[in-house]
Amino acid sequence: MLIRLLLLSSLLLTSINSGGAGVTSAFIRNEWPSVDIPLDNEVFAVPEGYNAPQQVHITQGDYDGKAVIISWITTREPGSNTVRYGLSEGKYNFTAEGTVQRYMFYNYKSGFIHQCLLDGLQHDTKYYYEIGNGDSSRKFWFQTPPEIGPDSSYKFGIIGDLGQTYNSLSTLKHSMQTGAQTILFVGDLSYADRYDKHDVSVRWDSWGRFVEQSAAYQPWIWSAGNHEIEYFPHMGEITPFTNYLHRYPTPYTASRSSSPLWYAVRRASAHIIVLSSYSPFVKYTPQWKWLEQELKKVDREKTPWLIVVMHAPMYNSNDAHFMEGESMRLVFESWFCHYKVDAVFAGHVHAYERSHRVSSLRSNGSSYAAQDKSAPVYITVGDGGNQEGLAKRFRDPQPDYSAYREASYGHSTLDIKNRTHAIYNWNRNDDGKRVAADSFVLHNQYWANSHRRRKLRFLSVIARLRRSQRI
Repeated sequence: MLIRLLLLSSLLLTSINSGGAGVTSAFIRNEWPSVDIPLDNEVFAVPEGYNAPQQVHITQGDYDGKAVIISWITTREPGSNTVRYGLSEGKYNFTAEGTVQRYMFYNYKSGFIHQCLLDGLQHDTKYYYEIGNGDSSRKFWFQTPPEIGPDSSYKFGIIGDLGQTYNSLSTLKHSMQTGAQTILFVGDLSYADRYDKHDVSVRWDSWGRFVEQSAAYQPWIWSAGNHEIEYFPHMGEITPFTNYLHRYPTPYTASRSSSPLWYAVRRASAHIIVLSSYSPFVKYTPQWKWLEQELKKVDREKTPWLIVVMHAPMYNSNDAHFMEGESMRLVFESWFCHYKVDAVFAGHVHAYERSHRVSSLRSNGSSYAAQDKSAPVYITVGDGGNQEGLAKRFRDPQPDYSAYREASYGHSTLDIKNRTHAIYNWNRNDDGKRVAADSFVLHNQYWANSHRRRKLRFLSVIARLRRSQRI
């Protein structure tokens, strides 16, 4: 089955590299209503027990995947800050102490927000953890990634613009069935900013309980979107990202970033860079300076897969948010091509679109995109299911850079097999079923170099000879 997929996807890859006519899917789905699920629905249920921990979620806690940050909220009192964890369920040989904080947003006072770093973990190991006290304690688990290395296989899920509708629930459930080990989230979490006053933070709470079924077990690598800004002068709330930053920590200091809104992590064979579309990024700004240094640190011999995550897409042929990512493209595209980024994942547009390998660098300063083998594949997955609905109006004719586009809800996976190949799938939520609608084999940009391919073949021959000598 895998061989058949590789052969089929290789044909698709030819299209990716050479450009040509793209596909605008004619699929039209029967949408469930794009309205938020009522707060009394079971998907938002508060866990049983006095002061039981809720809204549990984890993210990577360091640069190389040997730490996690565990976050949760208690509502009645602070309770315990301790995480008990170990290698067997119910047998917790280790403990870690976290911090607790609260904040105000308009007239809403948050629950007690706990954040605890578990570090010094072993790679490729399943850990069980427990939080809370007595009968109200709750138990979860997580799996650390394999050791950093060029052939460490790993499967990422990609979700964006999720919200908390029935369509969102379909996306979340389907994503959990893919076997993805970590979620790359491309921004726009709760869509709580579509509410007003006290209800804004209430819907942050409900979203935290909603995604716990995945986020308490799989690390979610966070990026912020426009719906996290929450600039509300009429409420006296003028500091951007207040709810998001208090609730969803990132390991930004591990990559020497000055802000939790942009940072990098290494996981298995991937180097993942998260950028902020809504923070200053032009020349000499902190984000620009940080990215300049971070790209120089990437070691493709150890982490051959270079992935960028952001919110506003640089290439987008939908009428919705058309050209909004153009300013960031003008600033960063040359770096993406120079360092041979493999893929750029974005959201914002509530539809799906994948590009060929293209750039606008050879277009005499215009925004016309042309084939560029050094360029990334640009993929928009802002189709998580939020209450704003789908962006159904694509521009006509379909531009040459656009390989596939469809206005449907869904999510993606990137299954890294080794240093040279990864299998990408976009899965459409098709009336309650998960349907793979766009698939291809992604060839690694660094190891596509002919000299490096010869080196890799030489190393493979040496390895086989050594194995035969041992036999």
